[in-house]
Amino acid sequence: MPKIKKDCLICNRISLIKKGENPYFVIELKSSYVVLGDNQFYKGYTLVLSKIHSSELHLLPKSSKQTLLKEVSVIGEAVYKTFHPKKLNYELLGNEAEHVHWHIFPRYKNDPNPTMPVWIVDKSIRNSEKSIPTKGKLKEYKKRLLLTIKNIYQNNIS
Repeated sequence: MPKIKKDCLICNRISLIKKGENPYFVIELKSSYVVLGDNQFYKGYTLVLSKIHSSELHLLPKSSKQTLLKEVSVIGEAVYKTFHPKKLNYELLGNEAEHVHWHIFPRYKNDPNPTMPVWIVDKSIRNSEKSIPTKGKLKEYKKRLLLTIKNIYQNNIS
């Protein structure tokens, strides 16, 4: 049974997924949960949340770590195939939420500051009301991403 910490933002998000109360949830994989970002300033912004609470990647059990890294790669491919960005940015930070999780940011030609990290765009802009997907958009993005993930797993993963 994966370790859960009550005071951890990511663990709390996972608890919501388990209760069926996280509207951004896309799919459960062997070592992770996949969710769309709460805001979609970067259309297709997706997170991969480790099922095991760990502050560092190297502290995860070897088999979990290997599976998780493979899953991050598959989800990145799915985001790319679903949203057709120019480039993807992968980030594993943990400075605010000390729980292994990846941010996968699709980057587009028309991004503000396209050669800079996503965090350079002011948080108030990235998280503005305009960036929060409507229920309809969220449903559409989740459906498209889920279909792509399933297709990749059917065709490429042994």
